Amino acid sequence: MTRKLRNIGIIAHVDAGKTTTTERILYFTGKSHRMGEVHDHNAVMDYDPQERKRGITINSAATTVFWHDYQINVIDTPGHIDFNIEVNRSLRVLDGAVVVFDAVAGVEPQTETNWRLADKYHVPRICFVNKMDRIGADYWRTVDMIRERLGVTPVVTQLPIGSESGFCGMVDLLRNVAYVWHSDDADVAHEELPVPAELQALARTWRSRLVEQVVDQNEDAMLTYLEGREPDEEMLKACLRKGTLAGSFVPVLCGSAFKNKGVQAVLDAVVAYLPAPEEAHTDLPSDVTAPFAALAFKVNRDDHGTLTFLRVYRGHVEAGTQVLNATTGQKERIAHVYQVHADKKQDVPSAQAGDIVAVAGLKEVRTGHTLCASNHPVVLEQIVVPEPVIDIAIEPKRSADQQNLAHALQTMLREDPSLHLRMDEESGQMILSGMGELQLEVALEKLRSVYAVEVQTGKPQVAFRETLSRVATVEYMHRKQSGGPGQYAEVKLEVAPLPRGEGLVFESKIVGGAIPREFIPGVEAGVRNAAKAGPLAGFPCVDLKVTLLDGSHHERDSSTLAFELAAGAAFKQAMQEGRALLLEPIMAVEVVTPTEHMGDCIGDLNRRRGSVRAQEQRNNGSVIEADVPLHEMFGYIGHLRAMSSGRAQFSMHFAHYAQAPDKLLLEAAVK
Repeated sequence: MTRKLRNIGIIAHVDAGKTTTTERILYFTGKSHRMGEVHDHNAVMDYDPQERKRGITINSAATTVFWHDYQINVIDTPGHIDFNIEVNRSLRVLDGAVVVFDAVAGVEPQTETNWRLADKYHVPRICFVNKMDRIGADYWRTVDMIRERLGVTPVVTQLPIGSESGFCGMVDLLRNVAYVWHSDDADVAHEELPVPAELQALARTWRSRLVEQVVDQNEDAMLTYLEGREPDEEMLKACLRKGTLAGSFVPVLCGSAFKNKGVQAVLDAVVAYLPAPEEAHTDLPSDVTAPFAALAFKVNRDDHGTLTFLRVYRGHVEAGTQVLNATTGQKERIAHVYQVHADKKQDVPSAQAGDIVAVAGLKEVRTGHTLCASNHPVVLEQIVVPEPVIDIAIEPKRSADQQNLAHALQTMLREDPSLHLRMDEESGQMILSGMGELQLEVALEKLRSVYAVEVQTGKPQVAFRETLSRVATVEYMHRKQSGGPGQYAEVKLEVAPLPRGEGLVFESKIVGGAIPREFIPGVEAGVRNAAKAGPLAGFPCVDLKVTLLDGSHHERDSSTLAFELAAGAAFKQAMQEGRALLLEPIMAVEVVTPTEHMGDCIGDLNRRRGSVRAQEQRNNGSVIEADVPLHEMFGYIGHLRAMSSGRAQFSMHFAHYAQAPDKLLLEAAVK
């Protein structure tokens, strides 16, 4: 028997209305008795001071609500690309998602990114076309964009009644009734009415299409349909549910969360179409009686210590239980188990398969670690963390704060694995890396406001990468003899370029014991350390295959360290001989501008080495899609506002790495 439980995320592009939708869910389920608003800086789920100040979601926030005897664990996620790690790690542990669309903008870039993440983790979705009350709202255009841009089959389950300021409800195609609101007041219930006369023909057409799209999910439904009869509401819901769980299609609903219209129907759809834990695509079958296994997907520090958020996949765990961190091999004890509501938490005695909870007491657990019963070890699929694309040098304003800064940064890195920290070997500076300027800006503000550490920063720098354009084969001998044991190692390496996104691959082809097996890890370590340091311009090397072809050793003077040193030197030599290339991050940029400024915007993007991919009209404006090097996008918002008298806006997210001009390689090497 499946549990009456749903684990869902609310995901979307920034400003599509995710947090407003979540706030309405809290209100209509009785979880919250006041309605928080993003624009009033009092949203329950945006509890962080920076979130309220900026009016955006930065951290994913969890809560639990109840709807018609169903428990729904909800995670509200950020829409801004800089905080995409929050969406990534949330989707990794969720069973379903509500994807919110702005009815004016349709499918926006970050929605596409999040959709692909949901595909990766096999998360079934329903679509909520929000903001139907806005000027320029176009439900049918958004449905078409879902089909064309996301490559899925949308199943329209509702028709809007009216649009823009005249939007007052929707037609439920499964029940053949209309829901009409006569007020925007959340406490005024909608009225259930017959389908308006002017929409009856359209409703018949779209109901027939709905039936055609879903009946093949059930033999009885198909037989009924072929006999010329329409399946009843419950049979159609069963077909919709089966197809949604299989990813065959996505149900589409509409409404206006801000005007309190359509949110209850979204909750009904969550219960009807999204999976229980037992039905979800997960690493392990959701079995309460099996040995305990859970994935840590978020670490958060508050005034009372460190909270670790877990998705329990199997078994159960109680407060006070010792568990094994299967990722590290360490054992730790869970001191408390909490059910979480935004920044508040409630002690519960235990958690079982399917639950999402926070626990206290874990000291060394990180995002992506697996916790399990000590006598039944299992390692779950890790959470993939994106590579940072932007760097900034930081140092404390006062030397006395050096230790406090180091402690604060380590805590922040544990909370947010998409932040990286390294020491620049030449300058000795700390380099903080992230996904964008906003993320680094938020991190610096957190150092000041939370940890009371004032820092000085350099200008943001692009996180370039190094690679090769051709194969290089080198031999290198490391020999040192200056009293005592000597050092000897000889290696022959082939370093070859790989396609973009392949990282660094190491392979050994040693046969016959030219290099003893125990020294091979030293060779790999030497290669990886040298690649990480960046032998030419100080940027990590990527998209390379390094093959150990041959070498020699000395019975007494060879060691793992000697082979590590030899391999590092050989790799550096190969990078010099193989014609190094500098790779730069390319951003997918979307500019929305009044049509009269479109030419200026395109010209400016071209001057920034951008490549325009598409142009289209969106109501009374124009949308430009382009690929532009991140190096050229610093300060772009100021130029865009000046060109458009402040009327244009843009968004961007990382697309891929591509070869940078030789001029940039020379500049980077000089620096």
